[in-house]
Amino acid sequence: MTALVRGLCLVVPAGLALALWRRPDRRTAGAVLLSFLTAFVAIGLANKVAMAAGWWRYTVADGLFLGIPLDLWLGWAVLWGPVPLLLRRRLPIWTVLLACGWLDLLFMPRLDSLAQLNHHWLYGELLALLLGVPPALLLGRWTIDQRQLTGRVLLQLFTFTGLALWLLPSAVMARGDGSWSHLVDDPLWRSSTVVQLMALAAVPALSAMTEFASRGRGTPYPWDPPSDLVTTGPYAYVANPMQISAVLVLALLAVGTHSWSLAAATVGAVAFSCFVADPHERTDLANRLGQQWLAYDAEVKPWRFRRTPYAAEPAALYLSDTCIICRQTRALVECTNPRDLTIRAAEGYTVAGLRRALYVGPDDLHASGLAAVARGLEHSGPGWAYLGWSIRLPVVRPMLQLLVDGMGGGPRQLPTAKET
Repeated sequence: MTALVRGLCLVVPAGLALALWRRPDRRTAGAVLLSFLTAFVAIGLANKVAMAAGWWRYTVADGLFLGIPLDLWLGWAVLWGPVPLLLRRRLPIWTVLLACGWLDLLFMPRLDSLAQLNHHWLYGELLALLLGVPPALLLGRWTIDQRQLTGRVLLQLFTFTGLALWLLPSAVMARGDGSWSHLVDDPLWRSSTVVQLMALAAVPALSAMTEFASRGRGTPYPWDPPSDLVTTGPYAYVANPMQISAVLVLALLAVGTHSWSLAAATVGAVAFSCFVADPHERTDLANRLGQQWLAYDAEVKPWRFRRTPYAAEPAALYLSDTCIICRQTRALVECTNPRDLTIRAAEGYTVAGLRRALYVGPDDLHASGLAAVARGLEHSGPGWAYLGWSIRLPVVRPMLQLLVDGMGGGPRQLPTAKET
């Protein structure tokens, strides 16, 4: 091993020593770990792309993880994420990006005994830097400062999707059976069915993340949790929608990759959630949220969907009596027998200016247009609620709203009752 490689390997213990010296608080320590995980996933993906494109390849046989030298992978991840975050949190990102790029320009060509570079290797270097450094630092800084909530959620989605749906399955299949190639080589109907079922299984998790951000003003990351208890959306029916989605997706992935090892790992993930993560989370929630959490916990359990939604307070859905589409929508929602939901005429709403369907729920929860109807469906049992969660997904809802508006369901001026 060259001196340069040994130097990069020393980055990991040096990063740990730096963390101990700085003595970060709980949130900062969590942000540093999250920064490392983001850089780790990004560097792994960039290396896979670079090796597939022929920009470089590693010539060693030992110490590889998914075809990448693990010591270098860890060293890069620490150097690009936690180290600059701990050294000087306000250092401009472009400065860190240039410094890391300069080090790699000196470092990579001297890895002759470890890696063989193609004359296009700088493309891979640029991809790795852009994919690794800015996301890792931004996520770390935003988590510490508790700002840019949407950005934090999106970058966490990238990180944990990469960990759960790429790194973990790849590592399990590398030591066991199964292969990603089965998703390509199997008959199209089989592979497409698995992929579509995975997308459907992911809906509760995606809706829960959205609910965490919009209702709880937090994220799924344990060191960056919601400040308020979230009991709406999927959490009105089950206490752990994200874990359920993750397990279902992993199980379907095991089917698609023909991997009994991944199926066993999925069972292990359920056991870890039940016996390790869940007790710790319940204790933390009880300490932070007190009686509010205890009342919710008595009614809503993990791994078991309720037949009716948990509702701390009743809600109202306002639909116009003079709109044909609204009357049809009202008939649809009423036939689902919603619980704790009153459907009222929009013309009787006491605040002037109402132009779309409106949902008014507990804790000043307001939704308009198609999102209001989706919220109303969430009062009608898990099947209809799933439809509501799907409609309200960030990308899906605007597209469907445009479609509904084009069919005549757009905003309109309604007569309203006088203000009281």
